[in-house]
Amino acid sequence: MRMGYNDPTVKTPNLDRLAKSGTIFDRAYTCNPVCTPTRASMITGLYPSQHGAYALGTKLPETVPTIGNYLSELGYSSAIVGKAHFMPLAGNAEYPSLEAYPVLQDLDFWRKYRGPFYGFEHAELARPHGDESHIGQHYAIWMEEKLKKEGRSPDEWKKWFRKPDAAKFRDSNPAMRRIMEEHSATGEAQYGAWNIPEDYHLNAWIASQTIANLDRAKKEGKPFFIWASFFDPHPPYLVSEPWASMYKPEDMKMPEVAKNDLDDMPYHYRMTQTYEKGWGARFDEDGFGIHGLHTHLRDPEKNKKDMAIYYGMISMMDKYIGLILDHLDKTGLRENTVIVFTTDHGHHIGTHNLYAKGGFAFEEDLRIPFIVSWKNQVPANKRTDALVSVVDLAPTFLTLAGREKPLTMAGLDVSPLWLGKTDRVRDWVIAENHFQRTKFYQKSYIEDRYKVTWYMQSDEGELFDLEKDPGEFNNLWDQKEYQELKLQLLHRAMKADMAKETCWMPRIGPA
Repeated sequence: MRMGYNDPTVKTPNLDRLAKSGTIFDRAYTCNPVCTPTRASMITGLYPSQHGAYALGTKLPETVPTIGNYLSELGYSSAIVGKAHFMPLAGNAEYPSLEAYPVLQDLDFWRKYRGPFYGFEHAELARPHGDESHIGQHYAIWMEEKLKKEGRSPDEWKKWFRKPDAAKFRDSNPAMRRIMEEHSATGEAQYGAWNIPEDYHLNAWIASQTIANLDRAKKEGKPFFIWASFFDPHPPYLVSEPWASMYKPEDMKMPEVAKNDLDDMPYHYRMTQTYEKGWGARFDEDGFGIHGLHTHLRDPEKNKKDMAIYYGMISMMDKYIGLILDHLDKTGLRENTVIVFTTDHGHHIGTHNLYAKGGFAFEEDLRIPFIVSWKNQVPANKRTDALVSVVDLAPTFLTLAGREKPLTMAGLDVSPLWLGKTDRVRDWVIAENHFQRTKFYQKSYIEDRYKVTWYMQSDEGELFDLEKDPGEFNNLWDQKEYQELKLQLLHRAMKADMAKETCWMPRIGPA
């Protein structure tokens, strides 16, 4: 994601002031290049291979302890507002999901249910990106109540979102059809300028409910842990005016890449530069596919339009982050609040001729923005290249709250790094991408200088010298003079993979 401090084109005054008040971690990495696995890792301190939500379309088991559970034991008020995505859009008797149809749209259920949810005492949830049809939960209720207060039809929100695929109705049981017919959206797909008024946008809702949870915690006199989980920027590229017109497509500078940029990369990278259809099926064993395994050849003018809207989405989100920061300042809560801004994964808008996330392991996929701010505790106006991972969030928060990191957490306590007491804690990070159980499993091991990526289903791989080749244009994996280095890196990766294993209890006796 791009912000003003690393891209002067995009306007993010509030994130810029947050960055000036704290430390920017330029070498922060996700542990997975898509949503669910990473988001589960953020709250558990575990890697996707450990907590169970290994891919999109899976769920985090409710039995896995989370940061919310541990902080509740310490007397914290906890809340998640916005996107959770710990569960899939489909559920069944064996793997039920509160983020699936029909309960997703059962507003009577959501009026009564506000948590607990995965250890969070309070939950205010939504599921759609932009105008997606997965609309319901607390966000839809908030829109209905707001419309009523303004003397408007409580169903008016439905025209701002896409109507569901008719197959969902046809294949549903009568109870599900009734719920969907009553609460589904009715609009058509949109692009660019979204017809939803700004004060009804997801960003406005997230900011208002986050502020309400801050006020509740202050009134109760409790310490708090709140995840304000914004959806943007994320496809589909949609944003309300005036943000949709804030950036002009003709002003967008697309990345300069060679047409043969991916020729030395594994098969699935190369195939994105063709119009061949169906090639991704060789990796698909469950019928649900893999994000990004399709053609990425597109009209250059559409790419510029996407980037302009993408920037508008970032700038709009920045405004509402600013409202939360302002409220923390106004209420005096900022003085003793640790603020972390980050995201769950990266994305492509033209880098390496790619335009989606999924089965890729470039820096654009794995490297993420990461800012930590805490007045008089975290060094201000500082940047560091020290390695950090999202799996470190939960153990570090617990340490700062006064609890020792549980043995069951794989992430590291990096609080000494956050507080400026040391220059580094990690020597490596690992990212996993287990999109299919046997047909697609990718792992990346990243050090200060080198990154190596290998596959369970293939002998192909990736090796980059990030010092000499920060743009990752020269894959060294098959180059003869780098075979010894490749073996050394794979050996270090094997040991790192062992080092991240956890123990559920200490040894308490000799036998």
